[in-house]
Amino acid sequence: MARINLKNVLGKNNELHGILLALAGQMNAAIWIEDNTGKLLLGEKREDDSNPFPILAEGEITGWIKGDENGFIIANLLNYFLQKETDKKKLGSEVLNLYQEINLIYNFSEKLAQAIDPAALAQLALHEATHSIASTAGVVLLWDDESKTLQLPATTEQALLTETSLEVQDSLLLTLGLGGQSEIISDMTEFTAAGIINTELQSLLYAALKVNNRVMGSIILAHKDKVQYTAGDLKLLVTLALQSSAAIESALQYEKNIREVKAREEAILRIHEVTKKFVPHEFIRSLGKETLADVKLGDQVEKIVTVLFTDIRDFTSLSEKMTPEENFQFVSSFNAQLGPIIRQHNGFINQYLGDSIMALFPQHPEDALRAAIAMQKAVYELNLIRKSKGYPSIKAGIGMHTGPLIMGITGDEYRLDAATISDAVNTAARIESLTKYYKAPLLLSGETLSHISQENTYYLRHLGKVQLKGKYKQLSIIECMNGYSPEGLSKKMLTLSRFNQAMQYYTEQRFENAIMEFENLLVTDTDDLTAVYFRDNAIKYLKNGIPENWTGAEEMLSK
Repeated sequence: MARINLKNVLGKNNELHGILLALAGQMNAAIWIEDNTGKLLLGEKREDDSNPFPILAEGEITGWIKGDENGFIIANLLNYFLQKETDKKKLGSEVLNLYQEINLIYNFSEKLAQAIDPAALAQLALHEATHSIASTAGVVLLWDDESKTLQLPATTEQALLTETSLEVQDSLLLTLGLGGQSEIISDMTEFTAAGIINTELQSLLYAALKVNNRVMGSIILAHKDKVQYTAGDLKLLVTLALQSSAAIESALQYEKNIREVKAREEAILRIHEVTKKFVPHEFIRSLGKETLADVKLGDQVEKIVTVLFTDIRDFTSLSEKMTPEENFQFVSSFNAQLGPIIRQHNGFINQYLGDSIMALFPQHPEDALRAAIAMQKAVYELNLIRKSKGYPSIKAGIGMHTGPLIMGITGDEYRLDAATISDAVNTAARIESLTKYYKAPLLLSGETLSHISQENTYYLRHLGKVQLKGKYKQLSIIECMNGYSPEGLSKKMLTLSRFNQAMQYYTEQRFENAIMEFENLLVTDTDDLTAVYFRDNAIKYLKNGIPENWTGAEEMLSK
């Protein structure tokens, strides 16, 4: 027997070609079909060739349906058709002498292959039966496991059953629908007397719908006249019923599988969405993975990233005035304000640390700086709302540093954790803590600033260098003032040249000059607490002397 040629099957002159195109259009399916050499046979090829579904002929792949998930349905239909094509060829060679009957069954099977809905298949079966066997009325009865009742998925225009018969589910109806028999009934008295069959009908025959000895229902035909149905009529109806049973059972099973797959996919999607909230998707992607299920213990990658820490100032004194629940709601609302800003600027939150946030910006340090400025402005707007409600203002410190960082999966085989290991993390945390000393809300390291090409876009003040505890290399500290209120920024810009001059005197140990410049600055901007910090330091050094080997760098002895 010649092997099925997919190109011939899907040729433009082939009926299936139009059917598949129409079905794809009705389903809004973006699909195309290729043979196993990649040659396009149907549809329009797209760049995304995901979701490939194989087309099988005689157990071998003869082509592919590609495109969106609807290709799965069309692949099943096409595979079903190809299987029927194979069966037809085998059947034709084996029982040529039964050509007429086989031709009828084949045509019916072909029609069945074009439907995937159980109700549509039932209607097809009834239509074929009423056109092949003399009848004026007919129904298909199917048992529904969920409702435990007989259902009526297909019926002719003239009613065969009475209106109440399905509601009552009489034992005689159950015998017709689930008895598992196939027979001719000439005496309708019992059925009409029970109010099951319409009284106008005089003759009846029915065949059971069976699959693997399981009774699914039945096909029932009736005639208004006293028709002498023959064994040949019954045999044909049984044949149609058997053909229909397999198709309906496959469709029901397919629907069930689709529901189960959909339910599983929805459950997996829900789990995936939840896990993304605990382990950032950006973290997983940085490891070269797509989902949390793909990662394994020991996965790691090293990148240059900018680490940002932010912390609520004086949180202890604020929290003392609140209940634990109010504390939790306060921190949650604060994080809810800042989290989206971080994500909008290509960053992701690595950890929520109570009243603090640790965020990573893997693309560009300027993303972190822009995010920090937006966060300051958000806190400013939040404080306007809090002030209108009589609540105290919130102050937040933000510090950032850029450097190499290892992201990876650590733990053991029973407990994994997404971890970041880097000196850059410790340094960024220390810089954030410096905002308490300098009374400056936004600080960045010289390393971060060196990666920002458009430095003149930002309003910056250089605060000298610090010697962090446990570090040998001094760190340049810069304050970014873009996030101040318009009034605060205006004052800072008016006094910027004086501040820079004062800082030069300070690092040159010319403390009297530095004190004078800072004092003059504070006349204009009484709220410049950073200037107050350096002025007080200069007074202290002028009075008590400077530490040995002092180079102008502030030595931070605490973490």
